[in-house]
Amino acid sequence: MRIRKATLHDARGISQVHVSSWRSTYQGIVEDSYLENMKVEERLLLWETALANPPYIIYVAENINGEVVGFACGGQERSQKYDADGEVYAIYILEPYQRQGLGRALITEVRQDLVAAQYHTMLIWVLEQNPARPFYEALGGKAVATETLQIGNRQFKEMAYVWKLN
Repeated sequence: MRIRKATLHDARGISQVHVSSWRSTYQGIVEDSYLENMKVEERLLLWETALANPPYIIYVAENINGEVVGFACGGQERSQKYDADGEVYAIYILEPYQRQGLGRALITEVRQDLVAAQYHTMLIWVLEQNPARPFYEALGGKAVATETLQIGNRQFKEMAYVWKLN
């Protein structure tokens, strides 16, 4: 496995991981119809735009065949409502590659770039029903807020975790 900065050529792989991870992580939580209607092509435009427009921090995890199997993306905290200046916007890993240290490695890379950019804190939003919540807690994230989020026809509680970076 290898962790590296993402390039524009990774947009399709990131999009595939994004859709596949949502479908496996949120199966039985988010409506099946919502998950089934997620399209790689729709995510592709999102990730091509993000990769072409710094200051997004984006790292990918590759398997031994050079295929993207995970990614993390971060930058400046978007809402400016919380006591955090940096944020991890997304972290997704294909199910067969989870629990192998890739999540920790991806978060570490994003965190190091946030520190280098002189951010002092890092926030991440996680659905309360996300089975990976203990991962963020094990990394030392402290739950600081909750908000309601609409996904499809349902509302979900989302939790904000914050870390001090230095």
